[in-house]
Amino acid sequence: MDGSTYTVRLRDLEQRVDELKDQIRRSHTRLALLSDTIIGGGVAGSRAEITFRNEMSSAFRLTRALFVLDGAVQYNRTDDSGALADQKEIPVFSGSIPAGDHTVSVLLNFQGHGYGIFTYLRGYKFEVKSSHSFTVVEGKVLQLTSTALEKGGVTTPLEQRPAIDWFEKVQALAPPTAPSPGAKK
Repeated sequence: MDGSTYTVRLRDLEQRVDELKDQIRRSHTRLALLSDTIIGGGVAGSRAEITFRNEMSSAFRLTRALFVLDGAVQYNRTDDSGALADQKEIPVFSGSIPAGDHTVSVLLNFQGHGYGIFTYLRGYKFEVKSSHSFTVVEGKVLQLTSTALEKGGVTTPLEQRPAIDWFEKVQALAPPTAPSPGAKK
């Protein structure tokens, strides 16, 4: 192995080590926040509910959906049979989450779908990527909806139509309900 090849491989290895260190650092931070919440009693806490909605027309068949929250895969499905495309709403994540800044990334693959004189659509493949950063507030529930939809109109080229929109809604976290004094246990 010559010197330049060795140098390139060494740089690549250093870059991968740095990426792993960064992932470990983020994991430690999440673990520390979670530990603080549990040890501190988690009185208020915070929650996130992430949902995906597929509003694409029948010209686009969803074949893969991948959702990653803060570097952790939350949902990953691949399906060429059409069952994934038939799901109009998919729950991605619902649970406690440390207050603070978070990022969710999505990768969607679509296959063109047509019939009759539009069978040429089957040769089209589309990949749509998007990321969304959000902030979760202590004592609140964040409802985040990712929607796959078609942008533009009839004159918009097919490859420019698939898009992803994000919608956030924040609500107060409902306190746990105490049983009424006369209720049986």
